[in-house]
Amino acid sequence: MSALPQARPREHLMTHRTVDDLRERLPGAARAWLDQALDEAAAHPGAHGPISVWELRLAEAGRRCGPEHAAAARALILAAARPAPDALARVYHQGTAEERLAVLRALPRLVTGPEALPLVEDALRTNDTRLLAAAVGPYAAVHLAPHAWRHAVLKCLFTGVSVDAVADLDRRAAGDSELARMLRDYAAERTAAGRAVPGDLHRVLALTEKGDR
Repeated sequence: MSALPQARPREHLMTHRTVDDLRERLPGAARAWLDQALDEAAAHPGAHGPISVWELRLAEAGRRCGPEHAAAARALILAAARPAPDALARVYHQGTAEERLAVLRALPRLVTGPEALPLVEDALRTNDTRLLAAAVGPYAAVHLAPHAWRHAVLKCLFTGVSVDAVADLDRRAAGDSELARMLRDYAAERTAAGRAVPGDLHRVLALTEKGDR
């Protein structure tokens, strides 16, 4: 029978500086909780019913660290736990909006293949602008198919999400004649309805004119 894998030290998964920066901003009780949560996540100490301990800690982050530090704490816990795509999907679908946001932001570091695309696609169907901005990050830049990516860019435009959130925009938009057509159609619809055309649309349209696809 093979030996169980050893728990990975926290410093192999994240820099000391990242952890220490957050610890310095936390009061004593929250600091102790964070240290324990990261150790538990890195050690994979088992499950609490069908849910792993790190998932419980992720849900506690807002209460334990306060809303101003919860996002950083969740990011560190996910980095330490290195959860598989199925566990990430469970957290995303069962968690709060803040937990979903943490999962989306962590995807580029935790999932190397396209397995987590359903989470991105789900976020792109929402009207939560925070989730939309996270969904068009680096993971989508690598894995989202052209048709879905073009519609994601358009959704950013009509929901007011800055295209600065769209990772690798310059490369993916360059020479994309289909995206250019969609942008012109959208601009024409806005103009015909007497509504302003988002400034970001002209910026993306200009990008489509660079290079050939």
